[in-house]
Amino acid sequence: MSHIPNLDPMIAAKKGFSEIEDRIRRFWTTADVASVDGGWAVQLDGRTPKTPAKQPLVLPTEAAARLVADEWAAQGEYMEPATMPATRLASTAIDRIGQARDAVADEIAAYAGSDAICYLGEGALERRQAAAWTPWRDWAERELGVQLAAASGIVHVAQSPEAIARVKALALALDDFSLTGLATATPLLGSAVLALALQRSALAAEMAFELSRLEEAFQEGQWGVDAEAAERADRIRAEAIVLQRWFEALN
Repeated sequence: MSHIPNLDPMIAAKKGFSEIEDRIRRFWTTADVASVDGGWAVQLDGRTPKTPAKQPLVLPTEAAARLVADEWAAQGEYMEPATMPATRLASTAIDRIGQARDAVADEIAAYAGSDAICYLGEGALERRQAAAWTPWRDWAERELGVQLAAASGIVHVAQSPEAIARVKALALALDDFSLTGLATATPLLGSAVLALALQRSALAAEMAFELSRLEEAFQEGQWGVDAEAAERADRIRAEAIVLQRWFEALN
């Protein structure tokens, strides 16, 4: 999904500085935050750094600004973009989301149209998924006004236009910073419902991650754990935890 920002640290690293002479050497001593018009600014030795589009790095809450400032404070001799996910989220919100809100909301709503928690497997897997996912579809209907149908197997189940429209409206009701987080969490978890539950603090990151990979966990129980898959799972878990902290800081 082209408008949804990517939080994959490996991709971020590739977009960063690969050669030591090209990397940005740390040029600040202290990182802090300060109240300014329009929010809270990250401060490096008393000056506000800029986003890639040359906008001041200003966030809507003190907690969110501190989350970003802490990443700058934790840098060593050279900046490591892969270790700065909150900074990337903030820059995406400031530079990109405001110009693409409707398109981003459409993409989030499209995930609701084929939401992962609506597609159950067979046999023991189906029973496990039904027990874990049904409460969250019920939650979506009760708390969000989003009613999604479930099905067993791989046959597509069409969701109602009303449900898709409601998810889009919920996305558009968010500010740019929360919308950036939701747009990142949705493809990460494969589910607009789980992403909205995470954004609203109804679901913790660890549980959202576990719910998003029930089939993988079931297969691992049957056939064992693949090292590459385990590494990917650890990365997704870490990204979900970052997003939980992001949403908590914004709220």
